[in-house]
Amino acid sequence: MRSVYGDVVTRSNNMWASKLQFCRSTLAIANPIYFSNPTRPCFLLLPPLHILNRATTATAAAMATAAAGNNGQTQEQKDILESIFRQKRILRSKVRKTLRSMNPSLKSLEDNAIQTIVLGSPWFQSCRRLCAYISCSSLHEVDTSKLLSQILQSPVSEGNGQLGKKKLYVPRVEDKNSNMQMLHISRIDDLIANSMNILEPAPVDADGNEREDVMQADEPVDLFVLPGLAFDTSGRRMGRGGGYYDTFLTRYQQQAKERNWRQPLLVALSYSLQILDRGIIPITPYDVPVDAIVTSSGITPISPVAIERNQHRKEAISVWR
Repeated sequence: MRSVYGDVVTRSNNMWASKLQFCRSTLAIANPIYFSNPTRPCFLLLPPLHILNRATTATAAAMATAAAGNNGQTQEQKDILESIFRQKRILRSKVRKTLRSMNPSLKSLEDNAIQTIVLGSPWFQSCRRLCAYISCSSLHEVDTSKLLSQILQSPVSEGNGQLGKKKLYVPRVEDKNSNMQMLHISRIDDLIANSMNILEPAPVDADGNEREDVMQADEPVDLFVLPGLAFDTSGRRMGRGGGYYDTFLTRYQQQAKERNWRQPLLVALSYSLQILDRGIIPITPYDVPVDAIVTSSGITPISPVAIERNQHRKEAISVWR
């Protein structure tokens, strides 16, 4: 059945051959997914990103960045990337329209359910340092106010499931070139509204000291709580087009690798209507996959690391589905 979100195009044998070569040159992958008859209408599909390890993802993004600077990228490869970006723009427009029409009561119910699930999850309870987004109602993002309040409150006893105070970093946009920071905050009052009326941390604290940047921290974060416009159950994430999170995550993953740190778990929060069928979200070498998705129905572990952490915590198995 054709999805309402599908941007279906007809590809010839020659076009598929070019895409195969493009995949080989930019992703070092020689087995893109395609239908048995490439002349029939089909989606432009690349391999599910959750099967790629962190190093491969970072390397692919670096290769794509170099290619974007005209270092050996052919016109055909540029055209293919532009086609993917065009498909993303169309899909974003459709998802935004659907989100705007979401029933407010349903939205509130899902907001509460998602945050409750996160707070009860083993990977949240055990994490000591995390990065999380500050939700914006005008962007129709899953609410994180309850989650942030719980993180910033005083430590509670271990018997209630929380393993002490957590160190929280939240995003601050640096410029319009997809650069952002993750800065440490210790209370909600540390947040101020920017020019787009989105809350973010002030660059200095009340005492005039610069806030700690997670990229300068001496210890790794355990968890990223991520927003997005659409997701699928293979781990594909489509943001809002700015590239801020993909750029930041690639940088942090590379730094974690260089410092021999364990990679953080990447968990996305999503309304049920933001989960699309596999293959509908087009991907590029820039896109970083998520490890797990939380909806009001529960947690869907996707990557091997998410599944492994689930298996190592049998006492919390009922939280996962």
